[in-house]
Amino acid sequence: MNLQSRLESLKTRHAGLDARIAEEDGRPRPDNDALARLKLEKLRLKEEMERIRGGQPAA
Repeated sequence: MNLQSRLESLKTRHAGLDARIAEEDGRPRPDNDALARLKLEKLRLKEEMERIRGGQPAA
């Protein structure tokens, strides 16, 4: 898998987590532990995307 396809995959997963966070947060009684796990995973993906972007030459 090249870096561009990896980055696209991470973006898709990041957006999916964003939707899951919004869904959980919109519930009448959100699960705070689940929200914390989702947010942590989203942050991990964001950091990985930034590492990949940082390693690519400017286009």
